Amino acid sequence: MAVTHADLAPSRPRTELGSKAGTILIIICIICGLFCFILCLIAEATRSVVTWESSGEGKQHATRECVYSGSGKTPLMCAGGAFLGLAVVMVVEHSYMLVAVSKSTPPVLLTWDPDSSSAKALTWQAGFFFFSTWISFAVGEILLLIGVSVESGHLRNWSTPKPGCLTIPQGLFSAAGVFGLATTFLATGLYLTAVRAQKMCREQETVRRQVLDISVLFASPPLSPRHSTIRAAMAAENPTLRQNDGGRRSPSQFSSVFAKVSIDQV
Repeated sequence: MAVTHADLAPSRPRTELGSKAGTILIIICIICGLFCFILCLIAEATRSVVTWESSGEGKQHATRECVYSGSGKTPLMCAGGAFLGLAVVMVVEHSYMLVAVSKSTPPVLLTWDPDSSSAKALTWQAGFFFFSTWISFAVGEILLLIGVSVESGHLRNWSTPKPGCLTIPQGLFSAAGVFGLATTFLATGLYLTAVRAQKMCREQETVRRQVLDISVLFASPPLSPRHSTIRAAMAAENPTLRQNDGGRRSPSQFSSVFAKVSIDQV
């Protein structure tokens, strides 16, 4: 079985941006975000509804009391699961990106050129994704927390008429699911921006090394006069070597010419 260059190339570490482990992790986070969105839709469909009833005799002594349509266990469990799932997705995804950027080789912060136009564009893009992700996450979590607190208030005696009942407005859980799904996709955009930034830093580092190697090559000192004299004498002794200076020379040619030059200098 033939060994190719790809087999000899070092594999990317698991904590590196753009690796297979990172891609799988981002896909899992997206799936979890979709699952949280589905939980929010279920909570919206099963949320508790209040019906008002009149009690007492006559219109003057009649009182209005409210009764819940259910105990609220199903929307409470769905909203609580979406709340925890979205929080876990955010913590895992941002922790991975933080570890990957800190352990990247070369370090992104050390090789970053803030004056280039592409670097400025990526900086603005990363800032937009970062702040948008956390704002969307905060709004979604607050909406879910409101829904959990309201649904957990009538787990017992939910069928008993009460003078006042707290209810969740229609569309609250759906809005929370939309913000949670937006949070997942915005975090994915932030990850892709970090991958692009690391790739650009590596390209800049490669160009910097090439420029450094070329500058060292041209800044190397010229050959010494003794070495130049030996090469000129070798070319005078053998015309073939003078025509093809890049060919191989035998040790006898080197020794004879070196001896002759030494005798002439003495």
